[in-house]
This record gives sequence, C-alpha cells and structure tokens, in this order.
Amino acid sequence: MKKLIRPAYLGVVLLIVSTLFTGCLSLVQFDKMTKQLEAQGTALANARVTQTPSRPTVATSHVTPRPRVTRAPVATVAPEDTTNLELLYQRINPSVVNIRVASQAMNLDSSEGPSYAVGEGSGFVYDDQGHIVTNNHVVEGAQMVYVTFWDDTSLPAKVIGTDPDSDLAVIQVDTDIEHAVPLVLGDSDLVRVGQEVIAIGNPFGLQGTMTLGIISALGRTIPAGARTSSGAVYTIPDIIQTDAAINPGNSGGPLLNMEGEVIGVNAAIESASASNAGIGFAIPSNIVKKVVPVLIETGSYQHPRLGISTFTISQPVAEALGMGPDQRGVMVVKIAADSPAERAGLRAATGTTQVMGGNVPTGGDIIIQIDGTDVNKFDDLISYLTRYTEVGQTIQLTILRNGSTITVELVLDARS
Repeated sequence: MKKLIRPAYLGVVLLIVSTLFTGCLSLVQFDKMTKQLEAQGTALANARVTQTPSRPTVATSHVTPRPRVTRAPVATVAPEDTTNLELLYQRINPSVVNIRVASQAMNLDSSEGPSYAVGEGSGFVYDDQGHIVTNNHVVEGAQMVYVTFWDDTSLPAKVIGTDPDSDLAVIQVDTDIEHAVPLVLGDSDLVRVGQEVIAIGNPFGLQGTMTLGIISALGRTIPAGARTSSGAVYTIPDIIQTDAAINPGNSGGPLLNMEGEVIGVNAAIESASASNAGIGFAIPSNIVKKVVPVLIETGSYQHPRLGISTFTISQPVAEALGMGPDQRGVMVVKIAADSPAERAGLRAATGTTQVMGGNVPTGGDIIIQIDGTDVNKFDDLISYLTRYTEVGQTIQLTILRNGSTITVELVLDARS
C-alpha cells in the first residue's frame, strides 16, 4: 500500500470532517456541545480566524518576511539535569496544552439545529501574555477554542493569527503567570541527524504524552494548507523528520532537544494507517521565530513571491540539454502574469525534450544562484526565500541563458 502524508479522519454517517495532517475529529450536535461546555463552567465564544488571502496562479515557494520582534520568550524555569527524562518531562509538560476546537459543519437534520465538528490538537506556551503556538490546521475555521493545561485548568481561547503557508497559528488565553510558563525556542539550524529528541502532546486525546526518538532526516518538504488559484499546492521547506512517535492529536505540540528547547512544531505523519509509522514531520523553530511574532502583531503573514514554477536540473537532464554533467540549477518553466519574474524579464521554457522516457522543459532560464547562494535544486530556492527574504526586498538571481551566465535583479512582491 502506498504511504502518504495524510490527515486522520473520523466520519459519522455521510458526513466526513477533517483537519489537515495529524488532527483528530468527531461530530456532535450543537446542544450536546453546549451542555459539555457549560458543565466545564465556561462557554467558548468570540474566537476568530484570520481569512486566508487568495493565492497567485503560479508560485515557487513559501516565502515569509522577517518579523519585527516585540517580545521574545524567556526561560522562566531553571534548567534541570536533562540526562534525566523524568525531570525533563516535569519541567516541560506544564507548558504543553491540549486544544479542543468546534467548527460548524453541515446539518444532517436541520430540525436538530446546527452540527459542530470537534477536533483536538496540541500547543505550547510561547510567552507570559498567554500566547500559545499550534498548527494552523488545528484551529482552521474554528468558532470555539478551548485550552486545557496539565493540571486540568481549562480556559477559553481566541485565535490571534493564522498562516496556512507555514501551518502555524497563535491562540491566546487569559491566564495568570502560573500557567504562562513559556518554552524556549532553540536554533533548528543546529539540529543534526541522529540526535535524540522528545515530543510531548495529546495523541488520540491522551494528554501529556511524551515520546522519545531521534532526528531521522533534515530538509524535507511537506504540503502547506494553502493553494494557488490554479490549485497548485504550496510547500513548507526545511522540515525536520523524526521517528519519535507522533499520532493524531500531536499536531501543534513541541518537538524538543534534550535541553528542553523547542526545535520544531509537530505537524504531520507519513503513514498508510493514519497512525505512527516512525515517520513524523515538524516545522523548524527558526520558521516559528519568523512567523509567530508577526501573527501576534498583525494576525496574518505576508509571503513574498517570485511568480514562477520551476524544474530541477538533474544529471541526466543536464547531459540531455548539452550542459556539463555536473551542472545543477532550476529551470523556469512558467511565469505568472504581473509577477516579479515577469517584470524582471525572466524567460520561461519554450519547448520539451525526451529524457529517460519523460518530457522535460527546454529553453527557459536556469537559476543557479540567489544572492550568491547556490541553487542546486528546487528545495534550495524555496528554503532561501522562506528564511532570508521579505516583501519589497530586492534580490539577485544568477541564471544561465543561452549558454551565458547573467545576473538579474528583481523586487519580491506579496502573494495576493
């Protein structure tokens, strides 16, 4: 059976409601939801979700601007002996929360009132103002959001900002300092394959579950929640792969190094059974550092774009196109109208040729560097754009055109 990066689904009768990736869902009637919430002593209300903006027809990457950081999380708990997993858990778990959401769904029977899809996920405390980081797909479309801390303290939350392109979101609760103990964001650039990591979250609703594993691979990409107007899927770069057990309900929870620093936000699994198969994916903390402060400040996130689709030049392709076998880069295949690439005069592919039984584009500009950084494959391009560029920034592309190397400047604009 083919393995896919996939959501977890729970269906009721003919209605299927899903969250992206590792969310966990069920269906209840509105009156039942109301009784449950009243029994807990607090009604969920007034949560908002920022509308996802429309997307360009063609794009190459997930690009995010550098944020203006107004508040940085600080460590409020002294480090423990991190060689002891028990002590590490005791220190970290109070900052990890269970998140429950309710989103209005279609009515199975209009006489019984509106139906609500109920989902669960995880999150962690970001600062002492009650901001909590989670995945966009955990809270997407939510009318009601509820947060439960490790000691069963339950509080209503409101959605502060969402970003489908990085699958990150920020919610906020009104809480005292005792429950606002932020975790420290580590440097995901320092992560190495083979190092030990832990994940803490709420798989299948089992709150406060810790799992142990290693970093299995780096530099993966996963689909984002947003699409272009033509239906193309955006991707999130620099994803961390781990074999620490991640299951439905872990979404939004932290992946931590053995010093207790957050190095990623658990977001997806690759599995044929919608449960842990030893391949989990986390959004790196350095993307969190860029996106989250902007979400807190503005509620949304602008992503720069080039306005192109590309094709990676491999060795067989390079040889078929008459280049040296070591030539690498990405060929411009299509250019979006009124895009930075069009305004800069980039040239798209003009034809195709057969390579190893398949058609590959020919005649387009081949991007080999961006701001002096080598571009060997498509992932290199989107990683650079995501991490180091912002809307309005002028960048330099080094390209091969008709056998000559030239430099082209262009000004990045925002996805619309």
